[in-house]
Amino acid sequence: MQFWEFVGTYWWLAFPLAGIVGGWGRAVSMNNERRHQRRIEMYKLQHPEVAGSGMSTPVSWTDSVGHLNLAKDPQEFTTSDVDKATDAHDAVNRRWLDYELDVGKLIDFPMMTDVREPLTVAFLRAKRDADALRPVTAQEITSKIRWDDYRNAVNAYAVAFDIAEKEAKRIKDTAFSEPQRQRLNTARKLVNIAENEAASPAERQTAYKRARHELEGLMVLPDITTAALEQKIATMIEGGK
Repeated sequence: MQFWEFVGTYWWLAFPLAGIVGGWGRAVSMNNERRHQRRIEMYKLQHPEVAGSGMSTPVSWTDSVGHLNLAKDPQEFTTSDVDKATDAHDAVNRRWLDYELDVGKLIDFPMMTDVREPLTVAFLRAKRDADALRPVTAQEITSKIRWDDYRNAVNAYAVAFDIAEKEAKRIKDTAFSEPQRQRLNTARKLVNIAENEAASPAERQTAYKRARHELEGLMVLPDITTAALEQKIATMIEGGK
């Protein structure tokens, strides 16, 4: 009874309350639309190759460069689809190995090994996730959920690496001070000497040691990078003998 007495007495409050609720709903709708537009603009900034195509919604990175269309959500999949996903996975791994096996390339683009950089951490984490979900054989993936997990992981890895690489090439060594950039430049020249077949074995060994010294405190080279360079120098020295 008290509720209905209240409604009967204050029925006129329904009009201003309706206006308030309507205004709040419009504000929420406009805010959601702005967030959606910001996501699209961010995607275009991260993917300039599709920014000028007039698209209103993003597609997968792999679509934009002609690789596997990982943005689709098929109800059925075949072993051929899984093979294409592993091929796309391998393609990104090879791009990463181009850095891991080349000290000079890492010196030119130091962000690719700098785990203080969020974009670097993001692609390394995405790589770990994709590697963990990779099947030994295509026949191993038998369920739709398992296929979706791997497909999405490969797509996330490809996008994360692409964004990190573009940023690394954009900033190069600008995150370092002038004295630090000079040390990086010296290290780069020394690596060139260490890899130069015309240099003597003593010159190559000395250049390699000096390059490592110049990089101390600036970059942490992955073990595989150091091993690859040492193996290359050792092979060259042995061949020279």
